[in-house]
Amino acid sequence: MSTRRVGNPLALAVLACLAERPMHPYEMASTMRERHKDESIKLNYGSLYSVVEGLCRNHFIVPKETVREGNRPERTVFELTEAGQLELSDWLSELLARPVKEFTQYEAGLSLIPALSPAEALGLLKSRCDQIEIELAKARSIEDLVRGRKVPRLFTIETEYRSAMRTAELAWTRRLIAEIAAGKLEGCAEWTAWYASGNPMKVPLVS
Repeated sequence: MSTRRVGNPLALAVLACLAERPMHPYEMASTMRERHKDESIKLNYGSLYSVVEGLCRNHFIVPKETVREGNRPERTVFELTEAGQLELSDWLSELLARPVKEFTQYEAGLSLIPALSPAEALGLLKSRCDQIEIELAKARSIEDLVRGRKVPRLFTIETEYRSAMRTAELAWTRRLIAEIAAGKLEGCAEWTAWYASGNPMKVPLVS
């Protein structure tokens, strides 16, 4: 993965917005929220303005004009440069074509799970499954709403991907719970014995 001069994924979303048409930052944010892109890319106004400044410094976008709507403050409208269009295409190509190692919080927790007792781990994993089921139910409701509005699937595939990943995570976690509960997970006997010994601080986190 190459190092980007402006590497915040929010910058990619800004470039994509401006590839559509010139916009001021407030309109960019509104467009992303309207299209639920803020569910895939972290969005807040402080970061947005910093990203816009960074893109300007690197000549990926430039101010086009200043506009005033009613009694609102003046707003600067930005447009994409040729360099910005190339950056957008190159960055998107890289993200779509090259799988990279992503350090997720769940994976970090799983890697250190022996620091909890089997009973504690089971309770927490079951709670996670409950939360994922709620999340998936909400996602299905949103998908039904979007289909009702006849939004082309092309514009919601990131939501579909997110649901597919969560569904796979739910299935895998349920299998893990079953293995721990049945004592069939390799190493589970030792894990249980460490806590039964009354000295869990001696539990090794790596083999």
